[in-house]
Amino acid sequence: MADSVFNHVVRAPEDPILGVTVAYNKDTSPNKLNLGVGAYRTEEGKPLVLSVVRQAEQSLVNDPSRVKEYLPIIGLAEFNKLSAKLICGADSPAIQENRVTTVQCLSGTGSLRVGGEFLARHYHERTIYIPQPTWGNHPKVFTLAGLSVKYYRYYDPGTRGLDFQGLLEDLGSAPSGAVVLLHACAHNPTGVDPTVEQWEQIRQLMRSKQLLPFFDSAYQGFASGSLDADAQSVRMFVADGGECLVAQSYAKNMGLYGERVGALSIVCKTSDVAGKVESQLKLVIRPMYSNPPLHGASIVATILRDNQICLPHICRDMYNEWTIELKAMADRIISMRHQLFEALKTRGTPGDWSHIIKQIGMFTFTGLNSEQVAFMRQEYHIYMTSDGRISMAGLSSRTVPHLADAIHAAVTRAS
Repeated sequence: MADSVFNHVVRAPEDPILGVTVAYNKDTSPNKLNLGVGAYRTEEGKPLVLSVVRQAEQSLVNDPSRVKEYLPIIGLAEFNKLSAKLICGADSPAIQENRVTTVQCLSGTGSLRVGGEFLARHYHERTIYIPQPTWGNHPKVFTLAGLSVKYYRYYDPGTRGLDFQGLLEDLGSAPSGAVVLLHACAHNPTGVDPTVEQWEQIRQLMRSKQLLPFFDSAYQGFASGSLDADAQSVRMFVADGGECLVAQSYAKNMGLYGERVGALSIVCKTSDVAGKVESQLKLVIRPMYSNPPLHGASIVATILRDNQICLPHICRDMYNEWTIELKAMADRIISMRHQLFEALKTRGTPGDWSHIIKQIGMFTFTGLNSEQVAFMRQEYHIYMTSDGRISMAGLSSRTVPHLADAIHAAVTRAS
C-alpha cells in the first residue's frame, strides 16, 4: 500500500437515503424502481423542470444588464423579502413592522445549519427537540451546529398516525426555553401532520412553556397544492406575536433541487432586535460559505415578484402560473396515493392501508419493516429506505401495479 498520511481513514458508510440511489443505479433489471430519494418525477418517470422556471431563466439570460458579481453575505434582498412574505403571509404584522430578518441560505439544509449555529452562539438553551422519527439529516445538522439533540414522540406505528398525546407529554416535560423543531407540513418521513386544531394546542403549550419553535418548511404548496394552507402552522405562531425560526427550501415546490435555494427567517419581538440578529447571522455565514449563489435566487425572485414577464407574443403572470404547475404536481402525488391504495385493496393485501391516502406530501410511511423492504429490493427490484418510507413522487400509473404486487408479496410471504 502506498504510504499516505490518510491510510488510517476508514471508508464511511453510504448515506442511508442517497445510498438507495447508489444501489439502484447498480441494478441492471429493466423493472427496477427507485422510491428512495425525494425528487419529483413525471408520469413518464422523468425529472421535471417547471415551465415557469424555464421562462424565468430565459428572461434572466435575455437581460444584458445582469452581471455575475458577488451577492451580499445575506443574499439577494428581493429574494429574502419575497420569501418572508410567502411563508408568513403578505399581510403579516411581523413583516409590516420589520420584525422578520431573512437571509438566503443553501436550500433547506443550509438554512437549518445557519439557524442552528446562530442558536448555539446566541440562545440560552442549547437543546433542540426533534420529532421521532424525522428526516435523517436533522440530528446531524443540529449536532454539528453545536446543539444537543433530544426527541419527542410523534408517530404511532400502531395507528400509522400521529401520537398526539405522546407529543404533548414530551413537549410538556421539556425544559422551559428549549428549541423545538416542527415540520411545517408534509412531515418527512411519515406524511402525518397535525390538524389545525392540534396545531393550536401545540402552539398554546409551546408559548406557555416559552419553547422556541424552529420550523422546517420544505414542502410549502407541494403538500396540499395550496401555498396558504401549507403555511398555516407557521402563520399561527407568527400571528401570536411570539418569536420563531423558519427554514425554507425551494427544491420541491419550484423543482430547483440542484440550485440549492433556501432562506432562514427569524421572527423577532422588535425591528431593533431583528437588525441585531441579522448582524450576527452575517457572522455565522461569512466563514461558512461567504455568500450564497445568485442564479437560483434570481429565478425564485422573478417568479415570486408576481409581475408580467413579457416575451415576444406572450405575457403571463408568472406567480399565478407557478401556483398552477405546483398544484398539478401535488395533485399527481395525491392521485398516486389513491391508485396505490385501490391496487392493494383489489389484491386483498392483508392489513389496513388507509394511511396511504390519509398521509400527505411526497412520502408515505408504509409500515413495512426492514425485512420486507429487503425482500422487495431482492425479488422486485424496488428501492426505498429501510424504514419503509416511499417517495410517492417516484410512482406512476405504470409502476403502481408492480409496487402493489411487491407489497402484497412482502406482506404475505416476508412477514
